[in-house]
Amino acid sequence: MQRYNTYRPYIKEKLGYRVNKLSVDMGFTCPNRDGNLAVGGCVYCNNDSFVPPYARARFSMDQQITNGMEYLRNRFKAEKFIIYFQSYTNTYDSVEKLEQMYRDALAYDDVIGLAVGTRSDCVDAEKLDMFEELAKDYYVCVEYGIESIYDKTLDYMNRGHDYQSVLDTIEMSKGRGFEIGAHVIVGMPTETKEEMLKMADEVSSLGIDVFKVHNLHIVRNTQLARMYKEKPFQLFTFQEYVTFIVDFLERISPDMIIERLFTDTPHQLLIAPDWGKSHLQILQAIEAELEKRDTYQGRLYQKSA
Repeated sequence: MQRYNTYRPYIKEKLGYRVNKLSVDMGFTCPNRDGNLAVGGCVYCNNDSFVPPYARARFSMDQQITNGMEYLRNRFKAEKFIIYFQSYTNTYDSVEKLEQMYRDALAYDDVIGLAVGTRSDCVDAEKLDMFEELAKDYYVCVEYGIESIYDKTLDYMNRGHDYQSVLDTIEMSKGRGFEIGAHVIVGMPTETKEEMLKMADEVSSLGIDVFKVHNLHIVRNTQLARMYKEKPFQLFTFQEYVTFIVDFLERISPDMIIERLFTDTPHQLLIAPDWGKSHLQILQAIEAELEKRDTYQGRLYQKSA
């Protein structure tokens, strides 16, 4: 029994190939990093903690895509690729420059789509029109960092926008032919467990297609690492998180595709929590908990009126 909607079989069925995301870093910044809204960026952010070694801005797009294809073919037997503009805010430029960059990436053989990571306050109608046009010929997913539905948490993160911005932008994104992706972070010290679980109810009402959940990691060389050192706070233990994420899955819409359920951070950059578990071991523990409780994604989902 498949107890939640996993991304890999979904995207293979949708696109007809064994597809892998290929991350690229095109040297973007963010408005809460460059001084437009704030400086320092989000308190938890260290991009080196989640991008592969071939995806570095010091390499050209061609080098990143060529090296990434070789790596993904060798390791995962990838047949086709979605170019994932991942690092920082990948719509933070003029629509003309963005469109040229995206079309350059789509011109490679075996590239069949784009995934673009961004923020709600860096997207407007003109950029959404561009994505709508690209989606007529390619798979396109615009991935929004929601991070939290609570303004108190967004303020703590130094995010630079409020939750209403997220609601407005997702509403503008609907019905345009591209998929809407989103992710949240659970475990922030500003939120109770019940507040975190309520995010499952809320995001299920937004019309999101592809969803990621990240448990909070304290990563080296971040503002949050300095804050945590000065005033430590409670993070999920391994078993607490396994229990929590199954509770979370039960409340998520059964229609959403789940691309990620936990955070991966290279061990040399991770301060806490250090669970001493591999990616596979965490995934197996979540699946075992689902089976033990005989439960599944959406079991407790209540569709809003």
